[in-house]
Amino acid sequence: MTVAGLAASVVELEIPARGEYVGLARLVVSSLASSRRTLADDRIDDLKLALSEACTNAIEAHAEVGTDQAVLVRWIEGDDRLEVEVEDRGPGFDPSTLPEHPPVTDPERLNFERGLGIPLIRSLVDEVVFARVEQGMSVRMVMFCGPVADLDDDDELAWS
Repeated sequence: MTVAGLAASVVELEIPARGEYVGLARLVVSSLASSRRTLADDRIDDLKLALSEACTNAIEAHAEVGTDQAVLVRWIEGDDRLEVEVEDRGPGFDPSTLPEHPPVTDPERLNFERGLGIPLIRSLVDEVVFARVEQGMSVRMVMFCGPVADLDDDDELAWS
């Protein structure tokens, strides 16, 4: 696979479409980000929160259509970026038709109990791409960062 014309490393994780597995996806992604990249802790936290929102939306999409298929979380890293993609088997949506929410300082914002996940994802990562895939939707979240850490064959990833 290539990212922006460069060879990329890819890690895929399938999780059951249940909320208790979102933490597992967060753990894997944060471990990869902290061990393979030089990213500030707050940027890793941003990525984990964006991933949580995307996974929760995917789980809700699966519930909507009554499928028990797994949600796919894909880690893709290129030289200047890392991408995390969440793919579901739900009905899909058109992100351009999502309603605009008032600014957080507007008291009307309190009337919005739902629908804040996608604006939150957009604010937490450098780029987000929503795309229809063969059987559902894909949300690709991109963070630009320094190169992959040099790991010798003897080095191990830190799974914390």
